Amino acid sequence: MTDLHLDDRDGVRTITLDRPGSRNGLTTDVCERLAVAVRGAPAEVHVIVLTGANGAFCSGLDLKDAMQRGTTSGPELERGMRVYFHGVIRALVESDRPTIALVDGAAAGFGCDLALACDLRIASDRGVFGEIFVKRGLMPDGGGTWHLPRIVGLGRALELLLTGDLVTADEALRIGLANRVVPHGEALARTHELASAIAKGPPLVHRAVKRAVYAGLDGDLTAALDREATGQLALLGSRDFGEGVTAFLQKRAPRFEGR
Repeated sequence: MTDLHLDDRDGVRTITLDRPGSRNGLTTDVCERLAVAVRGAPAEVHVIVLTGANGAFCSGLDLKDAMQRGTTSGPELERGMRVYFHGVIRALVESDRPTIALVDGAAAGFGCDLALACDLRIASDRGVFGEIFVKRGLMPDGGGTWHLPRIVGLGRALELLLTGDLVTADEALRIGLANRVVPHGEALARTHELASAIAKGPPLVHRAVKRAVYAGLDGDLTAALDREATGQLALLGSRDFGEGVTAFLQKRAPRFEGR
């Protein structure tokens, strides 16, 4: 997979888009393999990082490829959108591991939606986010209308969706679109440092927290408290909880196994 690289180290799977001719633009084939890379991560992988090579994150649809394949209209267009492009968004959102988008360069259009589908976003100092669909006479089609209001708030999200304005890394940090901004020369190392630190945590807790947080976005407090109680009671019976207590008493770092 010369245009999609996988690197599994320290409990972290780093997936790198590498399609320099299109600024890491996506095809249906790339989306399918990207979804497989997310869903098929081995058990020893506890965090997934998604990034792009060549000073870009992802420019969205590779329009040139789509035109050559004749998939820019009709049933093939709808199938490509619903099956492959939506498939990779669902793979990221439904992953039971924490996911991190490292945005080094432009995350534009569907590329921005791809970053929004991750749990955390780390931007390099040259990172740029843009829901630029409106500038092409289109609307987001990768979950941007769902994710963006939940990340930055309703008014700010509507402004970005209606104008298509680009957001620099510093502005993204200010409005909560990015969790951190790091120098581009250190971006991969700094992101891996964060990801590996998270990966050392208890996987069962990560899964429970993600389920509860995302379910709670559209629920009420009573339902959230019930989910927390159910999850906590299950975790109290886990081996990882016993390891956490033992490590605390022995004044050492815990060794969580996800059991």
